[in-house]
Amino acid sequence: MSASAPTPPSPATLWTPLTYSVFRAIWIASVVSNIGTWMQNVAGVWLVTTLTTSALLVALMQTATSLPAFMLSLPAGAMGDLVDRRKLLLCTQGFMGVVAFVLGSLTLLGQVSALGVLAFTFLLGIGAALNAPIWQTVTTELVPRPVLGFAITLNGVSNNIARALGPAIGGIIIAHYSPGYVFLLNGISFVGTLLVVYRWKRNAETSSGPTENFMGALRTGIRYVQYSPAIYAVLFRTFGFAFGASAMWALLSVVTARRLHLQSGSYGVLLSWLGAGAITGAFLMGRAGHRLNFNQRVLLGSCVFVGTNVGLALAPNEYWLFPVMFLSGIAWLMTMTSFSTTVQLHVPKWVQARVVSIYMLVFQAGLSIGSIVWGELADRLGLQQALLGAASWMAVSLALAIPFPMRSAEGLDLAPAENWPAPTIEGDVDPDHGPVMVTIEYQVPLADQPAFRQAIARLSRLRLRDGALNAGVFADLASPTSITEFFYVATWGEHERQHHRFTREDLLVEAEVQRFHTGPEPPQVRHFLSFPKTTNVELPTPVESLEGPR
Repeated sequence: MSASAPTPPSPATLWTPLTYSVFRAIWIASVVSNIGTWMQNVAGVWLVTTLTTSALLVALMQTATSLPAFMLSLPAGAMGDLVDRRKLLLCTQGFMGVVAFVLGSLTLLGQVSALGVLAFTFLLGIGAALNAPIWQTVTTELVPRPVLGFAITLNGVSNNIARALGPAIGGIIIAHYSPGYVFLLNGISFVGTLLVVYRWKRNAETSSGPTENFMGALRTGIRYVQYSPAIYAVLFRTFGFAFGASAMWALLSVVTARRLHLQSGSYGVLLSWLGAGAITGAFLMGRAGHRLNFNQRVLLGSCVFVGTNVGLALAPNEYWLFPVMFLSGIAWLMTMTSFSTTVQLHVPKWVQARVVSIYMLVFQAGLSIGSIVWGELADRLGLQQALLGAASWMAVSLALAIPFPMRSAEGLDLAPAENWPAPTIEGDVDPDHGPVMVTIEYQVPLADQPAFRQAIARLSRLRLRDGALNAGVFADLASPTSITEFFYVATWGEHERQHHRFTREDLLVEAEVQRFHTGPEPPQVRHFLSFPKTTNVELPTPVESLEGPR
């Protein structure tokens, strides 16, 4: 099964990604796997609800799912950028299948407690945390950039088809048989994904520069986000939304069982309404999504979730909650695909898995912390008060759009520019030797220097984003028109990697800086390497000055 695909039609539609054979096969497999996952979620939450009287323990099911992502997303992202993603997917899918089979067997034997279900859910969360950043970034290898937004939406549709069907199927099995059978079926659902990924003939990647080590890759991913305003704006918005929306996921089963006094089938039906809303949301975005930008979609979705939490707190019966959950599904898909698409469209391939993992870490942190907070408030103050508190948070979080607007990625060209010539050096340099300082000398008239400083500040941020430890400019006191830009990196190998990280989009910033240069020759670039800590070169003995110390 190769990754070759037809040229996308213009304009692309919601169905265009399904014309790519590998994406289509993986998408179908993910639908089946996600149905199993949602059956597992319903069965696990309901089993814990019947095994304990604590609302906090029930809410901790959401934490058991989300906390591993908080702990492992970033390492998983680093591995996804350094190791073959296909092999990682085979490992993670196999691990989750084994865990589901063991939990199902123990449940059928009557050998599992509420804490045991939490422990196995945590193990499944570990597998999902290692799997998720890789799974998301694989999409960028299967479809071209113009189709990526629709592919990400279809991935959301996959999850929400499962959300519409899985809870209902799981609820029926729980009502007539045992949650243990649901766990076993979830284990079987991983087999199809394993087969599809195994048959995928992934194109071999060529290395750009020296290979990164694991810790260096982690640091580079964090620095990339730190110096990318478009990315950390999404992260702030994501946490604000996830923290408030977590109340629905954490407390819906408690509302169903404790406040409305309903059975597991009703809980599954409510989740099915949520999934149906999400699927409807995908079609709405496919037809009219261009009328709202990502920033507006997130604002609208947050407003809907204010009503979601109020509805869960005050609705007198389940029939009032059906339209609430349906609208919540539309809002959830619209908001989450807006976050995910914005992140992936702003990130070049070399760091994609790491940035996606940081995004998922922030999202899961919001869900985990929110679940604990709203569960604890429900135990201490009451269920309605906790849900109304979550609604108030969602209303206040709308203000995050002012300091952290989501920027459009339309038209960005993030392909490697490959415009930096190889530096001229004498002899060979060990890639691990460093630090390295690079200087670029410009001649800038005094009248142009205020505008030059603004342009060079943007370029310095790109240097820092791509791995520099420090960056800035100096002016020559003896010749004020002589300006020297500098940046330094930890090792020579890291600087070689910088050569391949500069994108075509970054060329616009570099061109703006070089526009101010007025010298007869292009800006002069120099590379300086620190002396090794130990050397066999015998240094001259210092000679004491005849004039004594100064």
